[in-house]
Amino acid sequence: MSTSSKKDLTTSAVDRQNVLNNPYALVEIERVTGIQGIPFEGKTVVLKEQIAAFFEVTIRTVENYLEQHTAEITRNGYEVLKGERLKTLKAAIQDLDVPETDFGNISKTPQLGVFDFRAFLNLAMLVSESERAKMLRQVILDVVIDTINKRTGGATKYINQRDEDFLQAAFSEESYRKQFTDALRDGVDMGPFKYAVYTDKIYVSIFKEKSKEYRKLLRLEKKDKVRATFYAEVLDLVAAYECGFADVLNQAVTSKGRKLRPSEVDKVFAAFEQQAHWRPLVEKARMKMASRDLAFRDALHLQLKEYVAPVQREDYERFIGERSKELSERLEEAKDVMKRLKDRG
Repeated sequence: MSTSSKKDLTTSAVDRQNVLNNPYALVEIERVTGIQGIPFEGKTVVLKEQIAAFFEVTIRTVENYLEQHTAEITRNGYEVLKGERLKTLKAAIQDLDVPETDFGNISKTPQLGVFDFRAFLNLAMLVSESERAKMLRQVILDVVIDTINKRTGGATKYINQRDEDFLQAAFSEESYRKQFTDALRDGVDMGPFKYAVYTDKIYVSIFKEKSKEYRKLLRLEKKDKVRATFYAEVLDLVAAYECGFADVLNQAVTSKGRKLRPSEVDKVFAAFEQQAHWRPLVEKARMKMASRDLAFRDALHLQLKEYVAPVQREDYERFIGERSKELSERLEEAKDVMKRLKDRG
C-alpha cells in the first residue's frame, strides 16, 4: 500500500517526526529551500516574525500553532533565549544588513523565542492556512523519498539488508529453520503443505500477516524470498519461534509416541505462542516492522497500524547512513575475514 501521495503532514505527528529525525533529508531540504536566517551558535535560527512573513500569515497565527504544539516544536529545536545568549543573538541581528524592524521590537525584550531549521520545518508541516507552507510540505515529501532512494540505489525492498546486524541474523535463522522443518517432517502427520502452514502461523503470531499478504504489501516478485526482506530483529524472533516450537513439538511427539495430527499440532502451537515471555519481544518486532516499513518502504501494515511510531535518528544512520552497506559488500568482508582466519590457522 503506497502512502506517500496520501500523507498529510499537518495531521500526522509520526510522519512529521520521521522527516525531522532524518538527518540526510534535512540537509537536502535546507539546501533546496535556501531559508535565510540569523547565524547563531553555529546554526541558523529564525524568529516568529520571519516565519509569519515567509508563510504570509499573521504573527498571531504562528503563536497559535506554537501554543497548540509547544511540546513537539520544543522537542525539535524551538527554545526561548534569555541573558547572555539573548545578548549574543541581538548582536548577531545587528551585524545583519537588514532593518531591525524585520525582527519585531526586540531591543528591550527580556526573552525571545527562536526556531532552528528543524523547528521551522516542524511549523511548516503544521500551518494549514499558508499556500507557501503547503508547497514546502510537498517539497519535503519529495526530498525525503528521493534521499532514501538515492542512498539505497532505489532498492528499498532490501533496505533491511543494509543493517550491519542483518547478515548474522540471517545465518543464525537458517540453522534454526532447519530444526523447525525437521521437527515438522518427523512429527506432523500432514503432506508437504505443512511447512507453509506452520510458517504462516509464526508470521501471523508475530506480525499478523500471512506470507501472501506480506508479499502483496511489499510488492515482492515470485523470485523474492520473504525472509530476505525482514529486519534483523524480526529474523531473530522468527528464529526463536522456530527453535522453540521445534523443541515443544518434539516433546509432544515423544509423549504421544507417534506423529501428531494437524488439530493436535494447532493446539500445541496455540499454547506455545501464548507463553508470556513472547509478549515484549513481539511488541518490539511489530513496532520495528510497522514503523520502518512506513518510513523507508512507504508501506503501511494495516494490522500493525497501532504500532507505528517515529523512526529514530539512529535507524536512519543504520539503514541509509555511513554504517549501512550493501549486502554484497558485507558478504565480501565476511569472506575476507574467513580467509584471514583460515590463513592464520
